[in-house]
Amino acid sequence: MLIKELERKAAAVRRQVLEMVVSANKGHIGGAFSCTDILVALYYGGGLRCDALRPDRQDRDRFILSKGHSGIAQYVILADLGFFPASELETYGANRSMLGGHPDRNIPGIEADTGSLGHGLAIGAGIALGAKLDGKHHLSIVLLGDGECYEGSVWEAAMFASHHRLGNLIAIVDRNRQCATDFTESCCEMEPFAEKWRAFNWETVEVNGHCLEELLEVFSTLGHRESNKPLAIVAHTIKGKGATCMEKTVECHHMVPEGEQLSAALEELARGCR
Repeated sequence: MLIKELERKAAAVRRQVLEMVVSANKGHIGGAFSCTDILVALYYGGGLRCDALRPDRQDRDRFILSKGHSGIAQYVILADLGFFPASELETYGANRSMLGGHPDRNIPGIEADTGSLGHGLAIGAGIALGAKLDGKHHLSIVLLGDGECYEGSVWEAAMFASHHRLGNLIAIVDRNRQCATDFTESCCEMEPFAEKWRAFNWETVEVNGHCLEELLEVFSTLGHRESNKPLAIVAHTIKGKGATCMEKTVECHHMVPEGEQLSAALEELARGCR
């Protein structure tokens, strides 16, 4: 896809997420919006090897959304790609729906049950080690939240991955500088964040997580890496990105927009779809 097409796709994903959150009267909209461009670049820009017609193909890349509370954005993309009928999106959050607040393996296209923060990178490292031992060449790609990186298990997995030279493991961190109830640097300082990954012997790059050109440039190299170091991509983002009235607000972590706020967000996202 061309950049403009991807930008329209990202706006359409955000608008669908907003409509689903309002319909279900619940959802983690802020973090879903901050990682939407990352997900769009991965799934539509060629960064992630997957196939809705053959979801279990052995050479597929394994993608794990460790920040599982943002799974609603992934649901929209998986439905759009044909992993399951788009009509399922209308059931989000309802009793007996397969689309709950966090992803699980009952959903086509989902590789791991996530949402208990701090687990995804360890799962991804295990998958990457298994692939390395078996001589397979698929990637293990994990998307984490920056608030999630307060968990010690993240750094245990990071140390394990560098020790085992897992060059087939990619960690993408949605660095929106917010956690559930505060801004990260007010809650517990994380900077120098990228240097922490380098100190754990990871190759580390920083990108604008809302610039599709930058995301595509780094994602295009993933399948051709020669380094045996795992790769950390620190993607600088804005929580609530796409709806100005929600951006960088603590409330947007888990909220249901209404009234003028909802109208403004819908109109802004509609403009982005054109």
